[in-house]
Amino acid sequence: MFAIVEIAGQQFKVIEGQEIFVHQLDAEEGDQVSFDKVHLVGKDGSTSVGTPLVASASVRATVLGHEKGDKVIVFKKKRRKGYKVKNGHRQAFTKLKVDSIAG
Repeated sequence: MFAIVEIAGQQFKVIEGQEIFVHQLDAEEGDQVSFDKVHLVGKDGSTSVGTPLVASASVRATVLGHEKGDKVIVFKKKRRKGYKVKNGHRQAFTKLKVDSIAG
């Protein structure tokens, strides 16, 4: 069974038991979270497509922890002007484990 669900503004294809990284959520480690914005549910060869959402479908997941992604370097330069700026950024992620897909 799989589903396409919207989490934190992004769409993910999830399967029961899968671990995914999403943009940081306001939840503590070990919390159960539920997502109701399910766009598609597929099971046993049949597919339910929402218009835009599948009614009474939800995805439950457990928060495994919060982590940071790889560093992204942002470098700006204007040639012949002596202008250089170097910044770095590490995106904050939440690791989720999909427990169940209902719908």
